[in-house]
Amino acid sequence: MHTADATDDPLRVALISYRSKPHCGGQGIFVRHLSRELAALGHHVEVISGQPYPELEPGPVLSELPSLDLYRDDDPFRTPHLREYRDWIDVLEVAMMWTAAFPEPLTFSLRALRALRERRGDFDVVHDNQVLAYGNLGICGTSIGGIRIRGIGLPMVTSIHHPISVDRRIELQAAHGLSKIPKWRWYSFVRMQGRVARRSGIVMTGSESSKADILRDFRVPESNVKVVPLGVDTRLFHPRPEPRVPGKIVAVASADSPVKGVATLLRAFAKLAVERDVSLTLVSKLVPEGPTERLLGELSLAGKVQFVSGISDEELAVLVASAEIAVVPSLYEGFSLPAVEHMASGTPLVASRTGALPEVTGDAAVLVTPGDPEELAAALRTLHDSLALRERLSQAALDRVAQRFAWTAVARATVAEYRRAIAAKAAPC
Repeated sequence: MHTADATDDPLRVALISYRSKPHCGGQGIFVRHLSRELAALGHHVEVISGQPYPELEPGPVLSELPSLDLYRDDDPFRTPHLREYRDWIDVLEVAMMWTAAFPEPLTFSLRALRALRERRGDFDVVHDNQVLAYGNLGICGTSIGGIRIRGIGLPMVTSIHHPISVDRRIELQAAHGLSKIPKWRWYSFVRMQGRVARRSGIVMTGSESSKADILRDFRVPESNVKVVPLGVDTRLFHPRPEPRVPGKIVAVASADSPVKGVATLLRAFAKLAVERDVSLTLVSKLVPEGPTERLLGELSLAGKVQFVSGISDEELAVLVASAEIAVVPSLYEGFSLPAVEHMASGTPLVASRTGALPEVTGDAAVLVTPGDPEELAAALRTLHDSLALRERLSQAALDRVAQRFAWTAVARATVAEYRRAIAAKAAPC
């Protein structure tokens, strides 16, 4: 007989994720590695995801829970054909998009609730990968405003990589005039996320910095928030025997998201490029006529910065290890998997002194003021000119990764939180 609360029994885990893009954005990367390691520990893991679907390794299984995929890369904000509509959730998804809201967390959670209600006996615990929407309250059987949502009462653990309230704050600060209005509407789901986070039990996050933001912005009880640092796949990300390309700088960051600091990096690189023989590769998709493309023109960098997207994990790992310097120029990070991947590759790192980055990098990176292109350019210049500094940072990074960032440890800590949630299942969620 299956007894899920026994400390050594394998668990049946539903890992839900409203989008799981395989090679960027963090959420899909987290799903792939955590599901693999949970399965390696002997647990049955079923990933339930909307588009874009994750690329899973042997062990876990994937159940596709399709949305209308309104934000697909090749046709964003598309209008579906009438034959694509299947039910009222699809209608809600399109209506929210047409009114400038972001519907995916809410509509995915409603589909997940419907799917899991039919399979209540198949799982011991549900792990929410930053969905944080009202359907979750039905999954875990809690209430809001004194109203209990008809649900199924499964124990739930939630991963918040960082509260999107921080992104909202930064984007609104960057917007001007009437352009703030669509930003407010787009981020209207953040209020829902806070409400759900406060009521859905155990929350896991990757850093003390992110924990502090969750406590402040989402007002989650401190006893519910557990810090579990994320891991890095050292099978892929490691130093290579090939020599690094002199002067090559690499960054992995969404080009047109203000929070990722690409504008700061480009301004710093423009200053450095007139003094040193350097190149910049951005692992990002360049949006035609978007703010980054316009800035490239203003800085006369068109053709001088290489943009790479759609590459495999192996290609990304080789690219990162080929660089002389890596940069994480973000205005905020709740953890930053790219930073740890750069460190695991032994690539000397310059990172912003913000969010969780100082906590993640320790003494294994040069830290600079976020949003300051002059200071970033100076740090890049110093690192470019000093082989001794690059070698010191490289070794410090490799040592830090070996000591702190292993996916096996992440999986074991996560299972401990699953068991804690299961033990507390008599209480709401």
